[in-house]
Amino acid sequence: MTANVLEINGLKKHFGEKKVLQGVDLTVPEKKVFGFVGRNGAGKTTTMKIILGLLAADEGTVTVCGEKVHYGNTKTNRFIGYLPDVPEYYSFMSPAEYLRLCGEIAGMNSGEIKSRSDKMLELVGLGSEKRRIKGFSRGMKQRLGIAQALLGRPKLLICDEPTSALDPMGRKEILDVLVAAKEETTIIFSTHILSDVEHICDEMALLEGGKVVMQGTIEEVKQKRRSTATELRLEHENDTKALMRAYTELQRLPSGDIVLNDPAKLPEIMRYIADNRMDIVRIEKQEATLEDIFLEAIQKTV
Repeated sequence: MTANVLEINGLKKHFGEKKVLQGVDLTVPEKKVFGFVGRNGAGKTTTMKIILGLLAADEGTVTVCGEKVHYGNTKTNRFIGYLPDVPEYYSFMSPAEYLRLCGEIAGMNSGEIKSRSDKMLELVGLGSEKRRIKGFSRGMKQRLGIAQALLGRPKLLICDEPTSALDPMGRKEILDVLVAAKEETTIIFSTHILSDVEHICDEMALLEGGKVVMQGTIEEVKQKRRSTATELRLEHENDTKALMRAYTELQRLPSGDIVLNDPAKLPEIMRYIADNRMDIVRIEKQEATLEDIFLEAIQKTV
């Protein structure tokens, strides 16, 4: 049976009159990339700061690897690697020098620091990089941050919006690194970029209204909302126009495809197409995307 690296129960936090977390319940199994999804300001960063013991919860409990998290100098941080959304560095150092400093602060011996630094820099694509960090792009700094966070062999790697300010190539590089890092650890990937979640995550949770409103594997989440729309394309433009005139509820997409949102009408429309000898190029049921599910969940909680 797969163990849970992280368990959160009934987590609540408010700042003045603003209730940010209103009873968050969350479980993260080991050796997964877990997407923690929500709008900007939904409380993702607040949750992560509580996990790290940097912020006190008003109510609820957090356990990491079976040990309870306590506000302040929590011992559970020995299990955790953390990548903030904007990591800071000593810009005059090289990547190897920076990791050596981090290893010394963590109490690692020199031999382990060297072997782990070499392995982690290779993992993130910086193995041969000798330049000073001040010359790094933001994507390179994010990759170095992942190497640093993995240096001490954490059981849990927490990444706070690691791709939000990157260009498409930088985002792909970070996503590829996180997939590779799954061999090392469990990853919490906090983001509002849903395509990234679909690309690399095994499971996800959606935070909205201060609560987790949906959690499961990507497929399980999609199963909770199956689109009822059907797309079809006809061979000839005149047939398309005739069908649109006969059934005014149909919608025309810029691509030329026709969309039917009422599944009860499909048999009748198919009979019309057959009776009028119209040639069909393509017909398929639309699949719900994470964006559809995300927007639907937000509308329910507003």
